[in-house]
Amino acid sequence: MSSTTAESEGALETRGLEPVPDAERTGRTLELFPTWVAANISVLLLTMGAGLIVSNGLNFWQVLVVALVSPLLSYGMVGLISISGKRGGSPGMTLSRAVFGQRGNLFPGALIWVARWGWETINAVTGAYAIITVLDICFGVESSTWLTVVTLVAFVACTFLISGLGRKILHICSTWSTYAFGAFSVLVLIYLIAEADWSAVFDQPAGSTAMMVAGVGTIAAGGISWVPTGPDFTRYLPRNASNKPLVGHAVGGAAIVVVPMVLMGAVMAVSAPKLSTAQDPVSFLGSLLPTWIAVPYLIMALVGMLLINSMSMYSAGFTAMTLGIKVPRAWAVSVNAIISLIFGYILMNVATSFMGSFISFLTLLAVAFSAWIGVFGIDMLRRTTYDGEALMDTKRTSAYWYKAGFAWQAMTAWAVALIVGLLFTKVDWFSGPLATSWIGRHGLGWLATILVAAALYALLPKTPLVEKDAAATGGKGEGETELVSA
Repeated sequence: MSSTTAESEGALETRGLEPVPDAERTGRTLELFPTWVAANISVLLLTMGAGLIVSNGLNFWQVLVVALVSPLLSYGMVGLISISGKRGGSPGMTLSRAVFGQRGNLFPGALIWVARWGWETINAVTGAYAIITVLDICFGVESSTWLTVVTLVAFVACTFLISGLGRKILHICSTWSTYAFGAFSVLVLIYLIAEADWSAVFDQPAGSTAMMVAGVGTIAAGGISWVPTGPDFTRYLPRNASNKPLVGHAVGGAAIVVVPMVLMGAVMAVSAPKLSTAQDPVSFLGSLLPTWIAVPYLIMALVGMLLINSMSMYSAGFTAMTLGIKVPRAWAVSVNAIISLIFGYILMNVATSFMGSFISFLTLLAVAFSAWIGVFGIDMLRRTTYDGEALMDTKRTSAYWYKAGFAWQAMTAWAVALIVGLLFTKVDWFSGPLATSWIGRHGLGWLATILVAAALYALLPKTPLVEKDAAATGGKGEGETELVSA
């Protein structure tokens, strides 16, 4: 094995944005299953399941449909977009340069990077709440401002360490957390089966179809946020790896977590409806369960939040580098870590509604990511390979420079779709003028965004083939040219 291979595939991943050489593509598709399991081990799924009962007014069977459909839609997209990772060998937002242009990609890249700040802040706060609740249950330590700061710093520091080490460490942690989650789920399921008032659960009246559709959007929003991240975890797969496992493991890994946790939250909400709006959902859940279940459950929640945040920061490091922050990936992660600390403190000590802020954020997050998904997805249908040299060349010599660094077709479709999606969106602090329309009432702003972006990009003239002369390509011989599909 070469020194380069040993360095990039060791405990500390040192590879940045550059495509992974074929010789180092030793990943296996089976590794993706625990990756997407770990990406969903969030205590907030329980509170979101409770919200489907309390806020959306659904019954148990409607919640089951929502829980099944949501990961199928969102992680189906994760799996499909992740195919580009094995084609190009680079992170998702680096491959996006081929679509939007070297300069144009800075716009969706910056929006996605900022959106990750909120996602990582929510996870950090939930993890800090889990630490505080365990300390209270086990040692009687009461929450205080200084304790929230200490636990938040400790959580973010652990996240920074795990995400900085890279793909292999994340895979090991994800695998073990999958086993732990299975054990935790069995404990809680046994308790709920024995203690829940099942007659009250099944006597819940049915809600409207609109609230079911809106519920799918809410639960699916978390998965949609992982779509641009999918290629980051498939870039080490061989080019000839089958596409079906990429989609199957993404959907299956998510569903095996999302379905039971959303259903458990719905069952809990029948006897404890305040679960859906609790300012500190972690400690509230801890009070619903006996100590012998509450403590391992909270520890599991803590591990899950650590892994979700580590995966998000891992990809955020690549996004920061794509935006031009010229530091190693491990250090690029520190930018998001610092932001998580600042926003996390505000959310824990200043904000008045944790769940309200969370749901509003998820709704806007889905729209922000959906505009990129629609354009990138259509581009994937048009190409099968990426020019690795052009991806890394951010100057005018790049085949992906297009016009002044912008692919106007992609930029136009992205911008228009983003605006359209916001028109149909309503959250606590923002309401689009079309939020009361059929699409808005059903919470389908994110889907409208994807469809508008995809349709407009497909209808606009294709970005023309770019001719690179010998000087631009490093010299292929006199008179030679290379045509690169856009």
